[in-house]
Amino acid sequence: MGADAVVVRHSAAGAPHRLAGWVRGSVVNAGDGAHEHPTQALLDAFTIRRRLGARGPAGSGGGLDGLKVTIVGDVLHSRVARSNVLLLSTLGAEVTLVAPPTLFPVEVGGWPCATGYDLDAALPKSDVVMMLRVQRERMNAAYFPSEREYSRRYGLDGARMALLPEHAVVMRPAAESGGRLGHRGEPEREGDVEGRSRQRGDDQRGHVPRVTAPDR
Repeated sequence: MGADAVVVRHSAAGAPHRLAGWVRGSVVNAGDGAHEHPTQALLDAFTIRRRLGARGPAGSGGGLDGLKVTIVGDVLHSRVARSNVLLLSTLGAEVTLVAPPTLFPVEVGGWPCATGYDLDAALPKSDVVMMLRVQRERMNAAYFPSEREYSRRYGLDGARMALLPEHAVVMRPAAESGGRLGHRGEPEREGDVEGRSRQRGDDQRGHVPRVTAPDR
């Protein structure tokens, strides 16, 4: 091909790694299956640093040192969660994953993060909360009893928003229709959260035009 760099997005996990063995140029992974999504993680890190970097400890240079990031939802199937854990922890953030036990991958014990099942306990200590989508097919795959039960335990409603520190940022996927649960009524966040979370600066779109987080 003669390209100096190739940006690849592929449905198969490991595709960028395989391609890197075939070309001489650099390969940028823009998402491979359910494995990783480094480019989205970079955007998330940029957004967090822009919003909260100044809140880091003295001498942190406005980085992510000491910031507490809670990622909530379907960790098992989320390539964004995997990449964010690796990147944010490398940049100094303290990452906690919160999900039902059935939505954690087996290998999560080896990741550089904490895990938990209690969202209410995690929220008061969080500087950033990332809400992951749950695809509709997961609702019928016995990962949790029902949509209502998931929403009750892991939905970010108005009462839970009140548990967050005043400076906290809520990051969420862009609303979309189709096979993923999005917009109002979704398990991840309920109707009265929309205005409050927007005031707390949850949307990355203001920084990088047309770049949202549809894969979260």
